[in-house]
Parts: sequence; C-alpha cells; structure tokens
Amino acid sequence: MEQQLKKSMDFKKYLKRTDILDFDNPSIKTLVKEKGWDSMAETDKVKSIYNYVKDDVKFGYNKDDSISASEVLRDGYGQCNTKANLFMALLRAVDIPNRMHGFTIHKALQKGAISGIWYKLSPKSILHSWVEVYINGEWFNLEGLILDKAYLTALQKKFPDCKTTFCGYGVYTDSFQEPDVEWNMNDTYIQKKGINQDFGLFDTPDDFYYQHQQKLNPFKKWVYKNYVRHLMNKNVDRIRKVE
Repeated sequence: MEQQLKKSMDFKKYLKRTDILDFDNPSIKTLVKEKGWDSMAETDKVKSIYNYVKDDVKFGYNKDDSISASEVLRDGYGQCNTKANLFMALLRAVDIPNRMHGFTIHKALQKGAISGIWYKLSPKSILHSWVEVYINGEWFNLEGLILDKAYLTALQKKFPDCKTTFCGYGVYTDSFQEPDVEWNMNDTYIQKKGINQDFGLFDTPDDFYYQHQQKLNPFKKWVYKNYVRHLMNKNVDRIRKVE
C-alpha cells in the first residue's frame, strides 16, 4: 500500500527533482552510493540521512537560502533552510517523499551568533523552515537537524545552569539540556519555540522561495552575503571549539 501511494500522482510531487533539489548532481549521487543509502530499509534511510545532515554538515550560514542542495553539500555547512534543501534532496534521491513547511522566526533566536550593530540592523522576523517526511503512513516534522552535535554540546557546556528554556545562538527550546533532536520515528525540534508566522506547506523549497524572501534590501543582502555571515560563522566555529 505504501509503495502504491508513492507512485500515485499526489505523491510524485514529493519526489520530483527541482533546481534546488538537484539530487541528480554527481556529488549527491556519489554520496548516496558511498553511504549505501539506496539499499537500506526505509526507516534506516531516513535516520542515516538525518544524522548525516545534522552532524556531518555543520551549522553555519550560507550565502543564500535558495542555493541548491549540491552547493550546500559543497559548502559543508548550513542553517535551517539550506540544511532543509540538502535533506530533502538526499531523501528524494532514495525515494522518500517529503515537503517543506515554511515559517518566520523571531531574530532573538540568532542573538549570540550575531551581535552588535548587525543584530540591530537585522529584520525582526527571519525565514525559517523544516522538512516533513512521509514514512510508514505518517508525516514527521524534522527540524532538529539544524545544529550539529559538537556545536550544541559546546553551547550546553557554555550555559550549564540552563535546564529549561533557552533562546539564542540558533536555539529556542524549552528543554535546552535534552532537546528533541534525535530521530526515532518522532518529530524533532530545536527552534520551534521561536516561530511567529506560519506560511503553510510547500511541495518544494523552490515554491517557498518563489513566494517568500528574507526582508533585506539589496544593500543589506550584499553586506550579509559578503561580510556579516562570515562573522557569524566565525562566532559559531569559536563556540564549537570550546572545550
């Protein structure tokens, strides 16, 4: 029954290739083959790909939300939206249906990763997304892959007295020391508490970014791409390396 659903017209849209979801790119095809994802059981596919995007692709800020999955892979790092691009492409490469859920989050969630004048100049609300994955007849919300384990662990050590709600450095959760980031047939979250607007579901990230963009004028976009994001990535790397 599951396979029949995936072959139906309704589900084919959750498996299609797009400019952003370029899972036919040689680098993605090679990765899938090296990891053996195409020969795994379905739950193992999702878990292994999820853990790869969460921990092997480090938390960091790319030049734009709408870059292709293969470019995220080449960068070796990503944030909520770009990691979603890669995660969706890898899942579609092994026939796991998925879709994007789009939101905005409050910028307070990013404080610490960005600070000073650049934080003040950033828009109040920032585009955000998570991936919804269809497996065993259910849709699962998978947002918890944004932060790699090394970075999250370093943050927890930096703020050892915080046991419940934490906001900042790319986190907004009510369970800071034990957030729901590991996948075992469950929803995962790490920034959900910061959501302040829900844009609904999108078949692909291409559809989402066609309708919604970050609230930055051309000058601020240029400054972010060429200067601010590099400062943010240095901040993130500095935290990750703290013993």
